[in-house]
Amino acid sequence: MGSDGKLPTSAAAAVKGPKGWAQRFLNVGFVAGFLLVLLTYAVFSQQSQRFGAVVASPDGTYNFRLLNKLLENNGKVVCTTAGPYSETCDVFGDVRTNGMAHTVTLVPATSFTERREWTIKPYIRRTMSGIPEVTITQLDSTSASSPAPACTVTHHVPAIVFALGGLTGNYWHDFSDALVPLFVASRRYGGEVQLLVSNIQPWWLGKYEAIVRRLSKYDAVDLDRDEKIRCFPRVTVGLRMHKEFDIVPEFSPDGQRLTMTDFTAFLRETYSLPRAAPINLKQTPKKKPRLMLLHRGHYRKIVNVPEIVKAAEKAGFEVAISDPRFGVQVEELARSVNSFDVLMGVHGAGLTNAVFLPKGAVVIQVVPYGKMEPLAKLDFGDPIVDMELRYLEYSITAQESTLLEMLGPDHPVIKDPESVHRSGWDKVAEYYLGKQDVKLDLERFAPTLELALDHLRQQ
Repeated sequence: MGSDGKLPTSAAAAVKGPKGWAQRFLNVGFVAGFLLVLLTYAVFSQQSQRFGAVVASPDGTYNFRLLNKLLENNGKVVCTTAGPYSETCDVFGDVRTNGMAHTVTLVPATSFTERREWTIKPYIRRTMSGIPEVTITQLDSTSASSPAPACTVTHHVPAIVFALGGLTGNYWHDFSDALVPLFVASRRYGGEVQLLVSNIQPWWLGKYEAIVRRLSKYDAVDLDRDEKIRCFPRVTVGLRMHKEFDIVPEFSPDGQRLTMTDFTAFLRETYSLPRAAPINLKQTPKKKPRLMLLHRGHYRKIVNVPEIVKAAEKAGFEVAISDPRFGVQVEELARSVNSFDVLMGVHGAGLTNAVFLPKGAVVIQVVPYGKMEPLAKLDFGDPIVDMELRYLEYSITAQESTLLEMLGPDHPVIKDPESVHRSGWDKVAEYYLGKQDVKLDLERFAPTLELALDHLRQQ
């Protein structure tokens, strides 16, 4: 240091030099970072505009998970054939549908693709007969001899191709085979999705119009009669069933983790159902909980309904008998069921109406005689629990089945139900589902009613 207290010139330069270099480095880094942000924004904006409503949420923001999925799989066909029920294919990129030809074509995004084909049934059950197949083709980069059909309509939303018919028309199958899996497939799009329906059933779309309209803002297209070549950024062919009348969150597409409670909440919103919870007996101890008793007009009907009504009323319920017919309006039925705290019936499609109950309500399934508990649990027991309802199961004895009087105690149907199951489904359905009615033993059934009351008291 000099006598004037200042650094020598050489020392000052040594200090100033690194500082100036650092400042210049920071300036260059800032400019590079800023340019990178601009580039990223430009790419994102370009892709967002390209995919349009595919990644747009209802609130106007973007679904980054969907966008990443589209970018990652652009130009690909991803098919899923695992599982006991369904097969589906997701097609990403420049996708073109020819409805009358039942084809979905992917135009290659690069010059390195090879031609491949997949053929699937777009119905929820791959073994169902009478369902037209759809062929998905990934063109190769040298498809000049068979070029992709030119677009006549360009959509900026994705599409879902699925088939009706099959077992739909049965109320339970309407939900298990169509409405639940369609909800899972389409919910991520917030209504911004086009439905292409093979084997279309206009009456079905009319019956469930309120639900379908909330899943898609666009009129469904009759795929089998569609002469247009429609172009989409993404097409899903087929619906996937996780379980019968149920949802497995881990299998929901694009990481949604949907549940059956999401589905029932969606239905309550769709039909503006007023009750989200059952009666609170702690706040209103003098008010009786309401029990809806489903009365079937044919096989598996309860033959001592008046006695059951008296027993339930004596236990503390307000009871109403319901016999929903095929032509009843779904909205009317939904509002009626939602006003009850307990739904009770013999195994059958009427128990499907549990989807309209308030969360925390009770469902009592009366299981027919004949080792039918596994089927009862699969069709209703597991789904009802996943709806966050209280599930109670009452299995009748041979003495409570009209089969005993019809066939006698020594008939294999009564004496050895397992042998009937070993003989095949046709015999099981013929006797245990198609030929027996139920006469409940009121004394034996009373504890089940008490369990339902105990549950409601704890709400």
